Amino acid sequence: MTSTVLVSVLKAILLIGSALMAFRLYRTGLYRLYPVFFAYFTFRIPNAIWPLLLNGSSGLYQQIWLLTEPIVLGFYILMVRELYRLVLAKYKGLYTLGRWAMYTAMTVSVIISAISLLPTIKPSAAQRSKVMIYVLATERGVNTALSIFIVLLILFLSRYPVRLSRNVRVYAVIYSLFFLSNMFVVLMRSLFGLKMVDEVNIALMGVAAVCLVAWLLLLSPNGAELRLPEPTLGPQYEHRLLTQLDSLNAALLKVGHRDAPRAISSKR
Repeated sequence: MTSTVLVSVLKAILLIGSALMAFRLYRTGLYRLYPVFFAYFTFRIPNAIWPLLLNGSSGLYQQIWLLTEPIVLGFYILMVRELYRLVLAKYKGLYTLGRWAMYTAMTVSVIISAISLLPTIKPSAAQRSKVMIYVLATERGVNTALSIFIVLLILFLSRYPVRLSRNVRVYAVIYSLFFLSNMFVVLMRSLFGLKMVDEVNIALMGVAAVCLVAWLLLLSPNGAELRLPEPTLGPQYEHRLLTQLDSLNAALLKVGHRDAPRAISSKR
């Protein structure tokens, strides 16, 4: 099978899989629990159709990509935030801290990425090329920051026996694989430019197709029920970890409540 045929097959799988995923989430009612996840796959349907209709080297293709790529990045941010909300539903203090840390890290990462690309912007370059560089800088910065937070989320889930539904664990683990594969593409593109772009894009689409199939098979209404993970470290040790987590969350909530009146009084 040639690379062109393989790309066409993978694009068709991703299009059909996105439509099936959106339909399944809506039909089972899971879209109410994961609204950003549902909106992302709804958006992926038209976003997977237009590349099939246009020449990848055409100006119109680049214009539409420049319009849709910021929307995709926005969905990535919201989906990571949704994952944090689901995992830390019982720990509002930790969730608030993680959310602001994520926004701060993304801002700093995007600024650093933009500064690193400034020498490549020549005054004589076309406006579209400059916009493309800015979008790529934003993409690299956002992907880097979100990758760090996804790794932290995986470490958190591996350390603490948090009570989560099977669906949330499936959502988190598979999305981590899906997103980190995107980060791999950004890294390879930064290191090798366009030399390996075709091979890397095929690998990315293959990973995305596998993730879609896994979501379709594993997400279910029955999986929305909360359950404790299987004990692996002994009940006493796991109880101690959860107590530490509760204490840290309570401390963060107290700090937040203490700072809130100060912020209100300063506004007055």
